[in-house]
Amino acid sequence: MLTENAVHAGDAPTAAPLVTCRLCGSAELRSFLDLGATPPCELFLTADATERPEATFPLHVRVCDKCLLAQLPPLITPEETFTEYAYFSSFSTSWVEHAKRFVDESVERLGLGPESFVVEVASNDGYLLQHVVERGIRCLGIEPSVNVGEAAREKGVPTLTAFLTPETGAAVRAEHGPADLVCLNNVYAHIPDVVGFTQGLRALVADDGWVSIEVQHLLTLVERTQFDTIYHEHFQYYTLLTGQRALESGGLTLVDVELLDTHGGSIRMWARPSEIAGEPSERVRAVLAAEEAAGLHTAEGHDGFAEAVSRVRDDLVAFLIEARRAGKTVVGYGAPGKGNTLLNYCGIRPDLLKYTVDRNPYKHGRFTPGTRVPVLPPEQIAKDRPDYVLILPWNLRDELIDQLSYVREWGGQLVFPIPALEVIA
Repeated sequence: MLTENAVHAGDAPTAAPLVTCRLCGSAELRSFLDLGATPPCELFLTADATERPEATFPLHVRVCDKCLLAQLPPLITPEETFTEYAYFSSFSTSWVEHAKRFVDESVERLGLGPESFVVEVASNDGYLLQHVVERGIRCLGIEPSVNVGEAAREKGVPTLTAFLTPETGAAVRAEHGPADLVCLNNVYAHIPDVVGFTQGLRALVADDGWVSIEVQHLLTLVERTQFDTIYHEHFQYYTLLTGQRALESGGLTLVDVELLDTHGGSIRMWARPSEIAGEPSERVRAVLAAEEAAGLHTAEGHDGFAEAVSRVRDDLVAFLIEARRAGKTVVGYGAPGKGNTLLNYCGIRPDLLKYTVDRNPYKHGRFTPGTRVPVLPPEQIAKDRPDYVLILPWNLRDELIDQLSYVREWGGQLVFPIPALEVIA
């Protein structure tokens, strides 16, 4: 069911709902980036659906003047997005390898063994916990999407189909015991009730346990104009400072941080129950200082991003128009959520991008939301030999340069749109 904030053709104008900060409740929010109105990024269309209207929702990020959390209003619900989900983590080889390294390092860092218990929240298709299972460590995935959760169970990863709430966390703890490690990758931004979700993490973790949260870093999002990572299922965008404040809202304290290359630049926050956390590490102080130097510890410091984003759009659209005028063929590689933000904001449709391909069979024969670009199997690129391949999951740059090396056989070139237009022969 769509929320009442969906926009349909012919709808009469209505008063805008009051937007308040989901972390501190303040109504003093300022515009950070307005990308117009787009459909939800993972609602790929069947052929029949392309003949019907689509609901669109405002994609307007605001920053709270009081606590500085960058956020979207919750115009769609997690239930609408994640009950049946199009994203399977294991289709990215580099992401599975990243997860394995995390497991190996966490086992060493925390001294995990057969008596330990590990919980992953939003465990997807078992891409991470499969490595925990291999080590003989007891674990549980909590995954709301029925289809990807079933894929995890087929790998032998115990998986509970549920959204994390304080009640879910307490129930899991009562049945399985407290978790020595609760980990979550790229989900902390997907939760509109960030306070309740954080309380759920605290309910899961042992009183002397650890919580690891990996999430994209707003600092790199701004520095590298990664605006396409803004979409409706990402409800908030964290600096380390706002991540620290969000953790505190649920009884957890930030104690350490790692800077990662994943998703164009992420932070891995390590937190513990506030009662035993102790002082934060020097790495925490260093990252906070870098954010402050970039101006992101003031509301005014977030101004100016929209202008940088419009320049990226202008350069990409100009390139595609010139390619069309020159009789060149451009196709896409990948159909990630971020790609749909890029395509919709830039107005890129099949006249400029003939089709895109993806390794996920779920998307084959469907069309991108809003722009309605066909999604085909990857083999189509070698068959058609296009002049240019536009890389939509640009965050997998090194992996895809190797994976698509065959494009050079016919003189094709790879095009990376973010952080600035780059064409690689």
